[in-house]
Amino acid sequence: MTRPLTSVERSIQGRMSWLQEEERKAIESRGEIGRMEFWLRLTRSEITKEVKVGRGDVIAGFTQVCRLFKLVLEKRQAGDPRLFDHLMQYADTVLKQHGPRN
Repeated sequence: MTRPLTSVERSIQGRMSWLQEEERKAIESRGEIGRMEFWLRLTRSEITKEVKVGRGDVIAGFTQVCRLFKLVLEKRQAGDPRLFDHLMQYADTVLKQHGPRN
């Protein structure tokens, strides 16, 4: 017999369901571009919330991530896909361990 979920657990479960449903709708509507745009909108909203509560370092962190991704793309365009492959493997590992779909 399983115990009933706490309000916090129900809230987390509801949030995960909402994320999955919104991502699915974005994919149905615009494909992988829709998925990317969904996560960018969500990230932008989270960044705004972080700044409002005084954690402005989130802007520098996101800037670094964007610069890293741009560098990785440039290396791949120049014929060296290793950094892109490593970044994708790392992202996959982190998301599996800590991501919104646990």
